[in-house]
Amino acid sequence: MKKYDVLVVGAGTAGCITAKTGAKAGLEVFLIDRKGRKEIGNKVCGDAIGKHHFDNLALPYPRGEELERDISGVKIYSPDLKSAFRLVGEGLTGFMVNRYLFGQRLLKDAIDAGATLLDSTHVLEPIVEDGFVGGISAEDLKTGSKTELRGEVTIDASGFSAAIRRKLPTEIGFDQAIAKEDHVICYREIRELRDVMEEPDFIEMYLDLDVAPGGYCWIFPERGKKVNVGLGVAAVGNFPNPKDQLYKYVLSSPLFAKSINVHGGGGYDPTRRPLDSFVGNGIVVIGDAACQVNPIDGGGIGPSMMGGKIAGEVISEALENGKTDRESLWPINIRYMRTYGYRHAGLDVFRIFLQGLTNEDLNYGMGYRLMKEEDVLKAGLGGDIRVNVTDATQRIFRGLGRISLLRRLYSTAKMVKRAKRLYREYPESPSGLPEWKAMVQQLFKEAKDYSQR
Repeated sequence: MKKYDVLVVGAGTAGCITAKTGAKAGLEVFLIDRKGRKEIGNKVCGDAIGKHHFDNLALPYPRGEELERDISGVKIYSPDLKSAFRLVGEGLTGFMVNRYLFGQRLLKDAIDAGATLLDSTHVLEPIVEDGFVGGISAEDLKTGSKTELRGEVTIDASGFSAAIRRKLPTEIGFDQAIAKEDHVICYREIRELRDVMEEPDFIEMYLDLDVAPGGYCWIFPERGKKVNVGLGVAAVGNFPNPKDQLYKYVLSSPLFAKSINVHGGGGYDPTRRPLDSFVGNGIVVIGDAACQVNPIDGGGIGPSMMGGKIAGEVISEALENGKTDRESLWPINIRYMRTYGYRHAGLDVFRIFLQGLTNEDLNYGMGYRLMKEEDVLKAGLGGDIRVNVTDATQRIFRGLGRISLLRRLYSTAKMVKRAKRLYREYPESPSGLPEWKAMVQQLFKEAKDYSQR
């Protein structure tokens, strides 16, 4: 039976970039997806990508029909709508893309680089032999026939479903399931409004823990009068249906009167720090399957593409040396954690803090600018959290009986720094993982315990 260099399961953004990177390095890459070729790229998504991701990947900017709109900044609204943070600057410029055409572009790039596409194929389970993942078993959705595909390295880029990771034996070294509290359920529609948005180059995010508990609402302008509008809720307890919430609280507003639903759909998003490790013997996990997302907004296109590029490069080096064990693939962990992972670990601490607040806390905190707009911008990009704790602010909050909110934010800021430092000091080899992982678990236990006080 033929054995390929790399099997990539999932032709999304992460999978296509991995396949392209590996194929350009001369590897024989098989790219597998359950969708037909013409359907790849169709995905329920926020459709927003930061310009810096394209720059980091040396990827041409979207243009023509692929570009829905340029983004200049973000507006974040408090629950009572009385306060709005208007964020502009480096890191917030970007693009609204036609997700289908963008996905088709990445697929074409991978095939043009030399990858072979096997579409309409459902992956059944990994093949594990002698502690190594040696490939997958799969079913042809057109004929119903089953086959085995062998690879020196298998990559799970199958998205939130994590079709490979969830079925690996524990000795391979991955967490098989993600806690419900660490993912959100989203519903979004593309709607045609009566008029163009007032500031169509700004995306809008609305915080309201009653309407979108553990998540947020968004309105992202697209081409012409179209908008991407949606809502996500944390999958905790008796969470509300996000579609019902969207219709009841968002689409009922005057902005959407007589608007037309172009299409809609829902899905799941991981919203937590990355997995503690992305690699095992003969196996790599990337993209949503590896929780390579921004924990605050769930944005995963940029991080997943970077995860794919890093994976493709390290795998090429490992195969050149004739090794595909965990140790040889370990640099994928180190490089990702020290570029994106440390930022997302800090943001995960901040997410936990936000989910422990009330709407009143958010209204007061935003109204009295506990964090200034430039500090919110920096924090959202993974920088340190700076608390606006002047004497005047403290007096105001004492009068309101909310001095505890100041203390909680200040303590959270210190925990964010600890998390980022811990991820920057990611272990150089697998032998250091157990001790590092224990420190991570302790830190996040503290963050969760503190948020519930």
